[in-house]
Amino acid sequence: MREILNIISKEGPLPTAEIATRLDLSPEEVEQTLQEARDRGVLLRYSAVINWENSGAEKVYAFIAVQATPEHGRGFDEVASYVSRFEEVHSVYLMSGTADLMVVVEGEDFREVARFVAEKLAPVPGVRDTATSFVLKTYKMEGQIVGDDSTNHRLAVTP
Repeated sequence: MREILNIISKEGPLPTAEIATRLDLSPEEVEQTLQEARDRGVLLRYSAVINWENSGAEKVYAFIAVQATPEHGRGFDEVASYVSRFEEVHSVYLMSGTADLMVVVEGEDFREVARFVAEKLAPVPGVRDTATSFVLKTYKMEGQIVGDDSTNHRLAVTP
């Protein structure tokens, strides 16, 4: 399963026959593995990696460090589940370090994200504190270098 997942994570959905040929499997084996991955919640969906900065669309992303109060027997699951349901929320992660949760939010401008934090996120029961950092420029996302115009891809080496 890992080899199939590696291929589709880098290249997106491919014909079953192509994956089968690359891995010396039958198309049926590949389809069965993909179905099993979907059934087990391993393969959630296929998506495109889009450089919104080049698209002309207005999008702003913010990483919001959230300090929360854990619930007895549930930890941070209740707060994370609640926050995950907001339409503006792109991702939610349980973290180690100073933040309990990291919430990635998508908006059309900085004010929209600020309104989300003030009106929706901060009042969530269990949220004690938030610290918002806005994405100013993206250099790499989902393993893909973004906006690199240089032809020299060698890293500098010093003696």
